[in-house]
Amino acid sequence: MNGYTLEYGTTTIRYELVYGERKTLGIDVTPEQRVVVKAPAGTPLAEIERRLRKRAPWILRQQREFEGYPPTLPPRRYVSGESHRYLGKQYRLKVVEAKKELVKLTRGRFLVQVRDKGDSSRVKRLLESWYRRQAQRVYQERLELCYPRVKRYGIPYPELTIKRMEQRWGSCTPEGRITLNLKLIQVPKPYIDYVILHELCHMKEHHHGAAFYALLGKVLPDWGERREGLNLQELS
Repeated sequence: MNGYTLEYGTTTIRYELVYGERKTLGIDVTPEQRVVVKAPAGTPLAEIERRLRKRAPWILRQQREFEGYPPTLPPRRYVSGESHRYLGKQYRLKVVEAKKELVKLTRGRFLVQVRDKGDSSRVKRLLESWYRRQAQRVYQERLELCYPRVKRYGIPYPELTIKRMEQRWGSCTPEGRITLNLKLIQVPKPYIDYVILHELCHMKEHHHGAAFYALLGKVLPDWGERREGLNLQELS
């Protein structure tokens, strides 16, 4: 693949160009926000750029959508020695056998007591239940701190739910419910605030248009930096 750039207004679109035995030109945007152009052999670069300019609004919309997707990592094994995150810090997992099952954060590590330490699925369920309890507490705390920033714009106080999602940090409904990804409990609180405020703004501005970003910029001027930081997080 060869790397190229296209200037579209004030935005630079970077794309990879692949020539092959095909009849039509195709443009794909990957979940990693890469733009891949597959063109018939011999297609002039000027023609490729003409097609890219025509499709540029769609490309940028796709990239903005994928910006909100959590990264995908290899599955965890839930055994002693693994590193797991909580509010931006990494803690080693220690699994021990005990009659009383519990999870606690102690001495800089996650201690999981389980009746059979070889039962990784049970360790996973215990740890995820612990994460969910913390998320319910922390997300509600952050929502209460964030909401005053948007109240003046006529945005109602939302109902909050938590769900493990593979392709979203958060979502909202027109009825006034915000859903936050359980995985967010692993990142620093400023990034949780960014997702909450992002979804609160969507309760007023439903699409990723200029009005939405103008509102987000008013309530969270450094949203761009927080978004970039969030998307660099490696989560399990």
